Amino acid sequence: MTKMVLSALGICCALGQTKQQVWQNAIQGSRAGMRWRTDLLQSGEAIVVGEVSAPLPDLSDWPPLYQSRNNQLATLAFQQIASEVAAVRQQYGAARIAVVIGTSTSGIAEGEQAIQQYMQQQQYPAGYQYQMQEMLAPADFIAQLAEVTGPCYAISTACSSSARALMSARNLLQADLADAVIVGGVDSLCRLTINGFHALESTSAGFCQPFSANRDGINIGEGAALFLMQKAAQGIALLGAGASSDAHHMSAPHPEGRGAVAAIRQACDNADIKPTHLDYINLHGTATPLNDSMESQALEQLGLAAIPASSSKSMTGHTLGAAGAIEAALCWLTLSEYNTGQNLIPHCWDQQSDPKLPALHLVAPRQQRAAQYCLSNSFAFGGNNMALILGKTI
Repeated sequence: MTKMVLSALGICCALGQTKQQVWQNAIQGSRAGMRWRTDLLQSGEAIVVGEVSAPLPDLSDWPPLYQSRNNQLATLAFQQIASEVAAVRQQYGAARIAVVIGTSTSGIAEGEQAIQQYMQQQQYPAGYQYQMQEMLAPADFIAQLAEVTGPCYAISTACSSSARALMSARNLLQADLADAVIVGGVDSLCRLTINGFHALESTSAGFCQPFSANRDGINIGEGAALFLMQKAAQGIALLGAGASSDAHHMSAPHPEGRGAVAAIRQACDNADIKPTHLDYINLHGTATPLNDSMESQALEQLGLAAIPASSSKSMTGHTLGAAGAIEAALCWLTLSEYNTGQNLIPHCWDQQSDPKLPALHLVAPRQQRAAQYCLSNSFAFGGNNMALILGKTI
């Protein structure tokens, strides 16, 4: 039976700059990419962020419009799938390959720098163009990088952006509007989002502690994950996708997790599996008081409290619009040949359980389990909820 297979993956985040690095650091529970910075908060306070510290691709040969850190991160991820993209471009033609990207920051960091120079010198930097920070910018850049001309657009629904992009890519293939889709997400660190979350009192004073009694907020991160999705009979596929909008509050989830429950149920129905068939759950797990309370209640309502689960945000930071794709990528790696030891991604925290939360089966270091179905949760401002189910097809 034909499935929507994720046939190639490129990734970079605080865990590493290749699939092998990301996977090995993930199963070791590495927080090496989580670093203190003193140059991001307006107050000058130190804050922990997840950053890509390796040298990024040089875009100096591109017009200034495309020379953003977001596009550098996207290029690093794209280089890992470039040969597969070239093969499908030759097979189907450039017009039959689409690009769908989730993002929330785009080129905002470059906009911040431009405004700072304008305030000091009353002129913008040479080559600066506002389009650098429009949400379409990374999708447009990736389409040019890949030399494809099919449908091309960006989705920006806050922290569910790239999870929704994956669902949208599958819809394009099902509607026969494309034969292959380059799909994923990218976001880079910028002062706007970090100061914004800090103003909401949502950032952690140190390293975030998802589902802990001591949790006090998120760490922001950056990164990119790009998949090549196409129809195939075998491989790691996007088997199910569920979306809901509970619209409970502008920035807070429904306290009982109604939207989360609806999205997960829809994803399981879409994948034609029961929730209890899941082998691993990558939690949204932001380490904010409200999210972790809501998410644990949602999983308990669905009978999923005993399924092995972990939040990877303690190792990557919350990568905002890129989070859905990066966390789907971690599920992909769990199901892939890179996982030679049937390892699960551990839950990194202080191990101080919150007695007020339903108890979840949080993955312990070196825990192993053969996985066929993985769930990835992404919940965003405005009650915009996404659930994705990845699975092996043979």
